[in-house]
Amino acid sequence: MAFRTALRRVAAVNAAPATRLAGAGTATRRSYATASQLTHPDPTEDSPSGKMVREHVPYMVTTYSRPPPVFVKGKGSYLWDLEDRKYLDFTSGIAVNSLGHCDEEFSKIIAEQAQELVHASNLYYNPWTGALSKLLVESTKASGGMHDASSVFVCNSGSEANEAGIKFARKVGKVLDPSGSKVEIVCFQNAFHGRTMGSLSATPNPKYQAPFAPMVPGFKVGTYNDIAAIPSLVTEKTCSVIVEPIQGEGGVMPATEEFLVALGKRCREVGALLHYDEIQCGLARTGTFWAHSSLPKEAHPDILTTAKAVGNGFPIAATIVNEHVASKIKVGDHGTTFGGNPLACRLAHYIVGRLADKGLQEGVKAKSEVFLRGFEKLRNKFPSLVKEVRGKGLILGLQLSEDPTPVIKAARERGLLVITAGTNTLRFVPSLLVTEAEIEEGLKILEESFEAAMVKA
Repeated sequence: MAFRTALRRVAAVNAAPATRLAGAGTATRRSYATASQLTHPDPTEDSPSGKMVREHVPYMVTTYSRPPPVFVKGKGSYLWDLEDRKYLDFTSGIAVNSLGHCDEEFSKIIAEQAQELVHASNLYYNPWTGALSKLLVESTKASGGMHDASSVFVCNSGSEANEAGIKFARKVGKVLDPSGSKVEIVCFQNAFHGRTMGSLSATPNPKYQAPFAPMVPGFKVGTYNDIAAIPSLVTEKTCSVIVEPIQGEGGVMPATEEFLVALGKRCREVGALLHYDEIQCGLARTGTFWAHSSLPKEAHPDILTTAKAVGNGFPIAATIVNEHVASKIKVGDHGTTFGGNPLACRLAHYIVGRLADKGLQEGVKAKSEVFLRGFEKLRNKFPSLVKEVRGKGLILGLQLSEDPTPVIKAARERGLLVITAGTNTLRFVPSLLVTEAEIEEGLKILEESFEAAMVKA
């Protein structure tokens, strides 16, 4: 009852007094804007949000550091907190809610399918697992990506999809070389492929790996976009190369076309598989169905993994493979209890259909230009702070010269949600249906946040 009462309550939270930024260093800093200018000051400890957090936190394993707001409702590009304040969301659940929050048809499908069949296990066929697999393969080929896409393994999360890709690659390597020496997997610095042990072993970041060492053996680490190193990195012992066409968590770092073409060529030479992790950058986020859709066939993958946007917030992922891979996988080689359930697959079937639309993809490109113009304005106004703009479509990074945490807090307290990536990078991954007016609104708040929270350039 207390929880429901809190949800209904619209609290008036007074802003905290203006303070100096912590860790200001020797540079000249601006103080936060006055309380009257903060439209969304972080909830206080005695607010409904504060009370709820205090009640729940003791029962939650501390795997995340969260800011004070408690979000209870979403629609389109906006979220509302427990105090009923509206936030413009440029994170979309970390590139998940590509159709925005609570898409009407999405919500309708959940209600309908939940009354028909949610789960019966992979021991039996259902109408939607195969339908989704067929749509993914056909849409992929039609988009100009992965020209020989053949079949799909459906699972629940990005890390699981990559684990499947890693296992499939090891199996193919052992079929090709029964001696067992073709088992090495190449990954790259600043990559992020997941937190389960296989995908974590392909994520060479001490922050993620060190507490859980030793890693799974057989992983080699290369330098992203280093073409000259490819021949010595990818050898006859390599069974797979796993790479993100755009590194998301690593700081929104795009691979060059030349690098991916060279990787593809070398993989073919030594009989290794090329595995593209498009969990964050795929499914129309770059303005094409897949981030690699514009690449020549020699740079196409043998394994393609997706998650995040494919469920628009509902847990589902997929590992797409060509016949060269699929023909080596036999009954019992891999499996999943929940993966491919009718509810998740029906939702994903709808979402993939929407994201495969060329009009939507062209809209992503147009909206990207609005962001880029705004970022250029910020770069001109804050030349010592804004160093570089990276990315493509609606996966964009703004490289700063210092810690962006004060900007994120200042933006949040003005009603805009943004997140970080890599080192000192602001990451922008809004809904693909975000409007140009919403982008302009967010850019205005972002400029105010720079002025309020960072060094005045």
